[in-house]
Amino acid sequence: METTDLRTLVEEQLRLSHRLRARIRELEAERAAPLAVVGTALRFPGGVTTPEQYWELLTGPASGLRDIPADRPGLRSVHHPEVGRPGHSYVDRAGFLTDVAGFDPDFFGISQREAESLDPQQRLLLETSWEALERAGVAVRRADRLDAGVFVGLMAAEYGERFTATDPDRLDPYFGTGGGHCFAAGRISYALGLRGPAVTLDTACSSSLVALHSAARSLRSGECRYALVGGANLIFSPRLMVSLCQSRALAPDGRSKPFTAAADGYGRGEGVATVVLMRLADAVAEGRPVLAVVRGSAVNHDGASSGLTVPNGPAQQEVIRAALRDAGADPAEVSYVEAHGTGTALGDPIEVAALDAVYGRPRSDAQPRLLVSSVKARLGHLEAAAGLAGLIKLVLMLRHGRIVADVPEADGPLNPLVSWADGRIEIPRRAADWSGAGRIAGISAFGLSGTNAHVIVQAPDPARPSDPTAQPGRPELLVLSARSPQALQALAASVGTYLFRSDPAGLSSVCHTLRAGRAPLAYRLAVTGTSARDLARKVSLAVDAAPEPAGPLSGPALVLHPAASDALVKGVAAIASELPLLTDEDRAPELDPAGWLTGALDLLGVPMVVRDPDADAAGPGAGHVHPALLDLGDQRVALVPADPDRATAVFLDALAALFRAGADLRMDRLRAPDARFVGDLPTYPFQRRRCWVPEPVAPSPSARATGAAAPPDEVSSLPQDAAGPAADAAGLAPDAADQAAVESFLRAELAEVLKATGELDLRLTFAELGGDSFTAMLFLSRVQECYQLDGSTAELAVDEPLAALLAGLARDVASAAVRG
Repeated sequence: METTDLRTLVEEQLRLSHRLRARIRELEAERAAPLAVVGTALRFPGGVTTPEQYWELLTGPASGLRDIPADRPGLRSVHHPEVGRPGHSYVDRAGFLTDVAGFDPDFFGISQREAESLDPQQRLLLETSWEALERAGVAVRRADRLDAGVFVGLMAAEYGERFTATDPDRLDPYFGTGGGHCFAAGRISYALGLRGPAVTLDTACSSSLVALHSAARSLRSGECRYALVGGANLIFSPRLMVSLCQSRALAPDGRSKPFTAAADGYGRGEGVATVVLMRLADAVAEGRPVLAVVRGSAVNHDGASSGLTVPNGPAQQEVIRAALRDAGADPAEVSYVEAHGTGTALGDPIEVAALDAVYGRPRSDAQPRLLVSSVKARLGHLEAAAGLAGLIKLVLMLRHGRIVADVPEADGPLNPLVSWADGRIEIPRRAADWSGAGRIAGISAFGLSGTNAHVIVQAPDPARPSDPTAQPGRPELLVLSARSPQALQALAASVGTYLFRSDPAGLSSVCHTLRAGRAPLAYRLAVTGTSARDLARKVSLAVDAAPEPAGPLSGPALVLHPAASDALVKGVAAIASELPLLTDEDRAPELDPAGWLTGALDLLGVPMVVRDPDADAAGPGAGHVHPALLDLGDQRVALVPADPDRATAVFLDALAALFRAGADLRMDRLRAPDARFVGDLPTYPFQRRRCWVPEPVAPSPSARATGAAAPPDEVSSLPQDAAGPAADAAGLAPDAADQAAVESFLRAELAEVLKATGELDLRLTFAELGGDSFTAMLFLSRVQECYQLDGSTAELAVDEPLAALLAGLARDVASAAVRG
């Protein structure tokens, strides 16, 4: 081989080696990529439904514990204060949620019939998933198939016990889909149109933190761009409560007292939470609100130990060390740990010893103390959702720069089995400041099954841009939408209050979030203004107009006036300078203003037909010519005015009209250079109604002794066979030739099958009303019994508006009657 050829070969191999090493570094960086928490949503004890309310609870003197609610008669029926009494529970207090029966099935396209059979844990996970995405500024359009995974921690599905305690003939398909663990994650992906992994995990009390660990692996491997991590726990089963009491696991007063001498078992709690995770680099690039950074996580199992449910100290040390390695963090950097801390005499000392072994050795006088606490003292142990309750608490402490005191001095001295003076660990008994850069914390969750999890979380980089200052006088477009007029009014009121409360710095960010970070729904409102108070006032006026739902916009046209070409050049240049994301590289606004306008509207998702002016049409601003108009069919609106100083304001007014008319605009193109997503705006106001099947319980022993009747809510109203009343309906069915009467009859029958609580909206489709193959079968069986309609004729056009579906079915009924 020639020397030259050899040199070339060596150089090629060196270049290849450099590329391979660079790729290895990239893969290693991706495997350890930090993740961002960009959105949170929750339902916690004490009436807590927002992060702001959670912070109020954490910083106040109250807890979320209360007596067993009236709608849990099964739990009440087994209570007896005597500890150890067979078949009874000695606990009558826990961290109960205030409303688990309420739900907005219409919002998620679920019928009332199905909603009543749906485990409230699934319903609340749907709500918190939507809210968390809204707080992250992620607009969910079902048809878009968002690249998002769903990872849910779930331990029990006790709502279904009320169905299995009754006649099996009364069960329907919703019993399976309404209570199965796998459907908790799958239903979220189905309802929101998410295409990433959908997994439900059950590792008992560590479930939601294990779900977070799984989500982190999925994000880092590129399986999804966004990850929803959820956890849920509701207490319905008297059987599990009795079992826990028979093992003496629960505190008699229902309250966890972690790390104290008074610790005598854990207190139970209910809760549902969801957080949105992204790779940190993606979150920063998209302008998401970075609430905290997940540096690393680990999961392991106790393995062979002294008992299946007994905590294993060495295993806890191992999982903490593994999480630190995954995070690339030194134990000395960690200043706070949100402990598992259930308040048991056995578990607390084991956990403290494990924490001290990893974080506290070797200890020097110069090393700061490691603060350790547990929110279970306030909420109770949320079991499958406990890990997320701790994570969101950490997010709030990092945001506010405060350590909260969950274990007050009033709880008495600390556990004497722990040598507090010899280690680095300290239990904060009073609130304290927690400021500075690079604050790092850990979170632990240990499952009764033996599965342990630990997560390392860090404060967001303080160098990241804070809320920008609004530019006074710059016009802004604010849009709101909802699935019903009532919800739109409630949303407008809460957003108006937000705007009126203070003139928020970063009005551009607020409007950008409401435009690009929320999905456009049927009932719409759009206003323009130059200040927060101006927009709030206009929102209040606009919502009183009682809008009709927007329909699909068809055939809008751009009308240009050649006589005003000079004004068009100046107006387009003004718009392009303030909204730079509307400028296509191929179209310069000063050289081709008409082309720039059509291109800008195309970028916004509204392709236009350019049309010559119609001399007979009356446009806005009679008496002078606008350079460009939008013809929306029933109205004409100015797009570019004659006065270039008002060009951006008029352009945004035109987009407001387009939005109200039903256009699905790509609102991200309107983002001002300083705008980013805001995470504390009001979220969607679900219009909840009662969706509940009461428990079929026997009277308590005391009630039987006195002959007292069961409370009304204890009377079972389990779903009946919807086809049963068909025989009665057949006798009331109107004559097949009377099409109007038949349509009315069919509408009433369908409402009964779906268990609709009000008039059916004839503009919606059968599927949008929550109809599915099961309810279609029930409905058609009624129609066939009433009118002897054969199955081949009676087919439901489920994607047609209900008015057309019922009219077509009534025609089929009439035709069948003629054929005889």
